[in-house]
Formats: sequence, structure tokens, C-alpha cells
Amino acid sequence: MGIFAKIKSAIWGEAKAAEVAPASTQATTAGGAATATPAQAPSSAGSAPTTSAQTAPAAAAPVDVASILDAAVKKGGQKLDWKHSIVDLMKALGMDASLAERKELAQELGYTGDAGDSAKMNMFLHKALMKKLSENGGKVPADLLD
Repeated sequence: MGIFAKIKSAIWGEAKAAEVAPASTQATTAGGAATATPAQAPSSAGSAPTTSAQTAPAAAAPVDVASILDAAVKKGGQKLDWKHSIVDLMKALGMDASLAERKELAQELGYTGDAGDSAKMNMFLHKALMKKLSENGGKVPADLLD
């Protein structure tokens, strides 16, 4: 798995975890309500037709990258500036932010500059990563896409 895929997986995995908590709370609250599951639904020909809203899978909402990374920083207890630093972003996700890992990410994201100029490469990486997360269904603050 490439570095970008690991970053995306970490962010999207956190988004899924955040979705599970409200859903389980809702199920507990609504647990007393009488709802028919497909196994319990009447099988007579006169039953109400199923609407597309009942059968169609919900469209995936964009993943709020900023809130997930903010929560990851808070959870980690370190002072990290993920909005400006690729190293801090990777650390917030519990990833290895070594130069070797960043060079691999640079290769994945099409960096053509001098990999020996880590400051320039890091700036490219952060901007390119935000763009790629946005292109893959992430909701990224507009000021981070400029």
C-alpha cells in the first residue's frame, strides 16, 4: 500500500468510526420502536411497494478532512500544525513522517523537484496531498487548496 493510500485510509477510517458512534446511539434510542426488518415484513402480494429510498444505498457524504485531522491532533495530545506541515499531518495520523516516507509520497504525487530540498518538497507534498484528498471525496478547506 502506498503512502497516499495509508493517509487516505487513516482519514476515511476515522470518518467511519465517527459515523458508527451516532448510529449506535440512534439504534439504542430507537430500539423500542416497532420496525419491520425484511425477514419480518409481510409477504402478501398486497404489501406496500418498496421505494427506491428504502433500497438504494446512501450516497457517500464527503469526508470532512479538517475535522478528522483536528480530532486526531487533539487525541494525540501534541501541538501539531497539520494545516501547514506535512510532517505534522502524518504524525497526527500516527504515521512515520521520516524523510524516506515523504520521498516515497513525493514520488506517488508526481514531485519533480529536488528531493534534497526537503522544505520545498514538503510544501509541494502538503498542497498536492490536500488536492488529492479533495479529488478523492474529501472536504478540504478552500484555503488549503490554493
